[in-house]
Formats: sequence, C-alpha cells, structure tokens
Amino acid sequence: MKPKFLMLLLLLLIAGKPLFAQQGFPFADELRKFKITDSLHFPKPGSNLFIGSSSIRMWEDLEQRFPDKRIVRRGVGGSTLEQWVKYYTNYILFPYQPERVFVYAGENDINAGRTPQQVYDDFVALYTMIQQKLPGSKTYWMSIKKSPSRAVHYAAVDSTNTMIKDFIGHHNGCKYIDVNTPLYDAKTSLPDSALFKPDYLHLKKEGYDRWQKAIKRYVE
Repeated sequence: MKPKFLMLLLLLLIAGKPLFAQQGFPFADELRKFKITDSLHFPKPGSNLFIGSSSIRMWEDLEQRFPDKRIVRRGVGGSTLEQWVKYYTNYILFPYQPERVFVYAGENDINAGRTPQQVYDDFVALYTMIQQKLPGSKTYWMSIKKSPSRAVHYAAVDSTNTMIKDFIGHHNGCKYIDVNTPLYDAKTSLPDSALFKPDYLHLKKEGYDRWQKAIKRYVE
C-alpha cells in the first residue's frame, strides 16, 4: 500500500473510534469499516441501498447478482430495526441519497423479546424518517422470514408482517416484498430447512436465489 493510503486509513480509524464509541453505537467496528470504504469510493446518488441485519451483511454476492445496477449493501451484524432507527441512518443511509431503500430487519428484534407492535412502530418511524430526509426515494420492506431455529417466534413474525403490510397498503412511498413464503417447502408450507445454513438462521446460496427472484422486478 502507498504511504498516503495507509496514513488515511490510520486517521480514519483514530477519528472514527472515539466518535462511535462516545455515542454508544452497537457494532461500531462495522460502521467504521463502512466509513473507510465510503472515504475511498463514495456511492453515487440514486442507488439501490440494502440495509438491515446479518441476512443482508452475509449476502456477499448481492452486487454480482445485479451487475448492471448500482447496489450498495450495508448490513450490520445482528442489528435490530430499533438500532437502525436510533443509530445508523445518519451514517449509512441518508448520506447515500439512494433512489430505493430495501430494508431487512426486525427478526432480531422479535428474537430479543420486542413485540410485533414495537417492531411495527419502528418501521413506521424509519419510513417517516426516510420520507422526510429523502422525499424522492422509495422504501421496500423485505418481510421478516421464518427461520427454523426461531420457530417459537413464527406467530410474532406473522403478526409483524401483517401489520406492516397493512400500513404499506395505505402509503405510496413504500412497497411490501414477500421474501418469507418463497422459502417455504411446497409440501409442508413451512420454511425449507435445506435453504438454510447449519445454524438454521442464515441462508445458503439457494435461499438467496429465491430472494433474488422475489426482489428482481423492484431492483430493475
């Protein structure tokens, strides 16, 4: 690496560490990495921005699946929708001025004990923030999936998705994308465990193939 490049990375790490630490950011290390990436090549406005939890972070070939589209992927660890509302939007959402914002979050909230009503309220808050800051953009809610390892929460997932889908049905600035039922086994009408990694939480390539099919027309 060139000396100037190394110096830039060092300065960003030094400057960013106190900033996020002082504000109590969950997954602060991941945010610092995003800011370093942005300092070297900042995304152009008008992108398809994917935000959310580890299901987005681990979709490592998302950009390659849509090679002719501008994709910005900003999945954060095991983040919650609540954390996106409280912490991340000013750093890894609004500055990019995306044309479309795809949101996959809420699954970790429910697993942590938050109710469908609380997750719904957080989505409404996030959508409202996006409308205020980026009035020309559109928000796409990628429905919460039912992960086999979290079967105890299936009823809460259904309730949350239903509430958010109903809200979206009355607002032109957002769309509901069903990425849950495409993962079902046709014979059982339950999540197909073969589409999940051994943790039965995160998707294999075959699972992401189905997600790609579900979101394709919205990205293109």
